[in-house]
Amino acid sequence: MAGKKILMLTGDFTEEYEIFVFQQAMEAVGHTVHVICPDKKAGDILRTSLHDFEGDQTYTEKLGHNFVINKTFSEAEAQLEQYHAVYCAGGRGPEYIRTDKRVQAIVRHFHEKQKPIFTICHGVQILIAVDGVVRGKKVGALGACEPEVTLAGGTYIDLSPTEALVDGTMVSAKGWTALAAFIRECLKVLKTEIHHN
Repeated sequence: MAGKKILMLTGDFTEEYEIFVFQQAMEAVGHTVHVICPDKKAGDILRTSLHDFEGDQTYTEKLGHNFVINKTFSEAEAQLEQYHAVYCAGGRGPEYIRTDKRVQAIVRHFHEKQKPIFTICHGVQILIAVDGVVRGKKVGALGACEPEVTLAGGTYIDLSPTEALVDGTMVSAKGWTALAAFIRECLKVLKTEIHHN
C-alpha cells in the first residue's frame, strides 16, 4: 500500500517534539508529512518551543530548535484533496493560528470529508474554532483546554500523560509525553501495519 499524505498545521512556537517526532516517525514508515504555517513558504524558518512541567503552577516554555517549513501554505491549501489526514500539533501556535480563516477552512475540509484528524496538547484549540468538529467527540488534550472542549460540545477525557484516545477517526492525546501511544494510534487509523519478523 502506498504511503499516506498528512498535513501538519503549525505556527511559530508550536511544541518542538510534537513537530519533529511525529514527522520523523511517520516518514520512517513511508508516509509524507507536509508541515505548513500561515503565510510561510517552503524553506522558511518556523520557531519552535519546548514546554515542560518543572514544579510551577503551569508549564514553562523555552526556545526549541528551528524547523524548516517543507510546504508552502498556499500550495497545500490548494491541494487539500491530496491529503489523507490533518494533524494539529500543540504548544503556543494553535492559540493564534486558530483565528485564521484559512486554517479553519482546512480543518473544515477534513471534518466534512470525514478524513482522519489528529490532535495533541493545545492542538484541540484549532479544532474548537471550527463549529461541529469536536461536538459529540471524546477528546484528550492538555488539562487547560478542558473548558473549551466542553463548551464546544465535546467530552474532555483526562488521559494519563502517556495515553492516546481514539474516537472514530479522531486521535488525541494530552501532550508530547504521549507521542509513542499517539503515533501508534494514528498509524492504526491510517491502516498502517508494522510487522516484526
